Amino acid sequence: MARADRDNREDNDLVERLVHINRVAKVVKGGRRFGFAALVVVGDGKGRVGFGTGKAREVPEAIRKATDQAKKTMIRVPLREGRTLHHDVKGRHGAGRVMLRSATPGTGIIAGGPMRAVFESLGVQDVVTKSNGTSNPYNMVRATFDALARQSSPRTVAQRRGLKVSDLVARRSVVEGGGASKAAAEYEAASGE
Repeated sequence: MARADRDNREDNDLVERLVHINRVAKVVKGGRRFGFAALVVVGDGKGRVGFGTGKAREVPEAIRKATDQAKKTMIRVPLREGRTLHHDVKGRHGAGRVMLRSATPGTGIIAGGPMRAVFESLGVQDVVTKSNGTSNPYNMVRATFDALARQSSPRTVAQRRGLKVSDLVARRSVVEGGGASKAAAEYEAASGE
């Protein structure tokens, strides 16, 4: 009973976005039979997101199938300050290529159609994206998920390299050019000059 309550509570927290519905027709002796395919993105707004597809003879049933699949295939994406990506990343699927860039606060979600749904469900508030190649929503969403799967946080990089997060961040600031003056300022503050 407790597990069912927890599953219902998790379902209530999820944001569902219908990205695309495709109608197909099968010509039979009596006329046309219509079928529907749905593409749905589901996220919790806190760094977890998934997508799913569903096909059925009726639209609501196709959406339900896609939503169930999206809930099963959710991935966790590390976010910086809970609002943007840690670093720029590229993803691809088929002819679809996407580039995702982290952005400063107040930028908003600059993304087209299917990618916007992914970032709204994910909980990202500031991101700049560019899509090249295909405009097919299925391939755009898959390319976006490919890019998000390549996203890594400083904590995971530090663990992989056997370093502390502070060492990694300090090394980054030295590479960016602000490390020498920052270190000198800390030295001066410590020595009282």
